[in-house]
Amino acid sequence: MATEHIPGTMPTIFAGHGSPMNALEENRWSRGFAALTQSVPSPRAIIAISAHWFVDGTWVMANEQPRTIHDFGGFPQALYEIHYPASGHADLAQRVLQMLGPGSAGSSMDWGLDHGTWSVLRWMYPKADIPVIQLSIDRRLSPRRHFEIGRTLAPLREEGVLILASGNVVHNLRDASSRMRTGDLSTPDWARRFDNAVVATLEQRDYAALLSLASETDDGLRAHPTPDHWLPLLYVAGASNPSDRISHSSDGFDLGSLSMRNILFGGVTGSPGRIPKNQQRQYRTSVPGASAIASRSICRSPASGTRCTVTPRRSA
Repeated sequence: MATEHIPGTMPTIFAGHGSPMNALEENRWSRGFAALTQSVPSPRAIIAISAHWFVDGTWVMANEQPRTIHDFGGFPQALYEIHYPASGHADLAQRVLQMLGPGSAGSSMDWGLDHGTWSVLRWMYPKADIPVIQLSIDRRLSPRRHFEIGRTLAPLREEGVLILASGNVVHNLRDASSRMRTGDLSTPDWARRFDNAVVATLEQRDYAALLSLASETDDGLRAHPTPDHWLPLLYVAGASNPSDRISHSSDGFDLGSLSMRNILFGGVTGSPGRIPKNQQRQYRTSVPGASAIASRSICRSPASGTRCTVTPRRSA
């Protein structure tokens, strides 16, 4: 596996976003999000694939000024006061539609930036000065098709576009909620095995195995009772190339069975770099967002992946 960054090529990122409260708390997970920028050249724009836009159909968000979606319930008021006012980019959205091909995707003016996206980006780019569009996850498609969409979008990496996916390598909320209630926050063996298997499979570039890992193994079925938080990884894996160095700005488990691993494909070592001028696309920027105070909670996501409610977390 190559260890050098390809000049001018943006990395792709899978972020383990976990609870929406990570948007408020300065903790090991939010510090992991912030650390991702140390290996990422300054992007011209971001296309995000979030577990929380899991619907029928492939849709591209085309809003010039996307709203901040608070797709959860029962959390502290401070979380609802966060706004991440990054601009969208209609031209980039149109280009993505063209790349995916006629009849393969549609344009959406209804969606905005859900918490799978902004809870990560407010730590990576707190000024919200990089345009962001989102791509939905079509729950009707096969794992291979999700991977192929990522591969179709890979050329955007050469033009300064960061492909960011947000989910969790292990995401069993029923188990996590049970552990939170009992106070047993130990990580079960099946969760750790699956997390390790994903890392090994990616390192080996065994994408055939990756595509079946969550749906055809016992550990995978326990790690992902629903596929919404797993499928984003397939997009960035599809957009990666064999020369990408794989690294992790953080790993570990929250509440026992939520893997908070971040996976970076490609990237530079040390301080953020710049895209060569002849490969830059000039995208407009926006204004900084707000901050808020912290509290502790867990997100409980239904199979639709579009809304969460909250169960209070026991004190540590």
